[in-house]
Amino acid sequence: MRTHQVLAFLLLAVISSVASENASTSRGCGLDLLPQYVSLCDLDAIWGIVVEAVAGAGALITLLLMLVLLVRLPFIKDKEKKRPVCLHFLFLLGTLGLFGLTFAFIIRMDETICSIRRFLWGVLFALCFSCLLSQAWRVRRLVCQGTSPAGWQMVGLALCLMLVQVIIATEWLVLTVLRDTKPACAYEPMDFVMALIYDMVLLVITLGQALFTLCGKFKRWKLNGAFILITTFLSLLIWVAWITMYLFGNAMVQRGDTWSDPTLAITLAASGWVFIIFHAIPEIHCTLLPPLQENPPNYFDTSQPRMRETAFEEDVHLPRTYMENQAFSMDEHSAALRTAGFSNGSLGKRSSGSLGKKPSSGLGSRPSAPFRSNVYQPTEMAVVLNGGTIPTAPPTHTGRHLW
Repeated sequence: MRTHQVLAFLLLAVISSVASENASTSRGCGLDLLPQYVSLCDLDAIWGIVVEAVAGAGALITLLLMLVLLVRLPFIKDKEKKRPVCLHFLFLLGTLGLFGLTFAFIIRMDETICSIRRFLWGVLFALCFSCLLSQAWRVRRLVCQGTSPAGWQMVGLALCLMLVQVIIATEWLVLTVLRDTKPACAYEPMDFVMALIYDMVLLVITLGQALFTLCGKFKRWKLNGAFILITTFLSLLIWVAWITMYLFGNAMVQRGDTWSDPTLAITLAASGWVFIIFHAIPEIHCTLLPPLQENPPNYFDTSQPRMRETAFEEDVHLPRTYMENQAFSMDEHSAALRTAGFSNGSLGKRSSGSLGKKPSSGLGSRPSAPFRSNVYQPTEMAVVLNGGTIPTAPPTHTGRHLW
């Protein structure tokens, strides 16, 4: 009997310990999960799971675009489309970093996580905005002049512009954490926003540059400029929204501490998807398209000169009219008769004397070449214009009465 009591007591102890562990663990998470990663699986705080799923899908799409661009790179023949390929990779790398940084705002803060947040936020956005600015510069050159800058120039411009934000973020961390010995997580929201002023300047300049890409004579590149304009405009709206919510909105609803991380995480995920949908996918699609023929022949354009279709037209400079075939004067007819050795009288005698007789090989032969030149002989053009049949001589033609 005592054995059964001991077993029942041990069973109750195990059940009570398991219940206490489940009470201290968030719903949806495992028992051995560290407390700082609870937001990744906590079903009570559903925002972390949603943002995590959106950011993970965006990261997978970004990696897929990089792989497609890398595989199709040898098949890109147009030099104007091949020059910005390195810039596309740099932009996709920055977008992938934004999706990865989203997870740093989902998990709980510590000194390392706070340092990563403060440094990478401005640097990654500066990289993306610098790539957009370089793309706007390239499209403007293509629209106005038809040629784009070299690939190394665009990549160098983007890296140099990003380097400025790297210096700003490094200096902010050094002055606040190392010199003043403050915790990395001890910063005010206004300080975080003030450190991103350079990113805002890049965004505004890119928006202004994108407006000029819609003006130019080469219209085939204006669609690229329109997508850059849409991307920067939506990014500007996102930045205005998150700064307003981060500085004033959370404090007004008295949730400044609990809603700060969700606000920044949602901003990163939304910005990354805007970059993918409105810039990365259209640019890569345009890059992978086969080059268009510059001046395709339009056979239905009547303003173009008519192409020659037959060989004998090369010898005919001007089409002969009907009046030119019958324009024979009496002087030319008389001169031809004298050249052939006939006079008006002899011609009449021969005509009456030789009636009904077979002409001999001498005087009875057919007229010579100068005499035959006065007979109506249709040209090749006249045969073609008459539908393939040989036209007859007009009644007023002088050579008709000589036979």
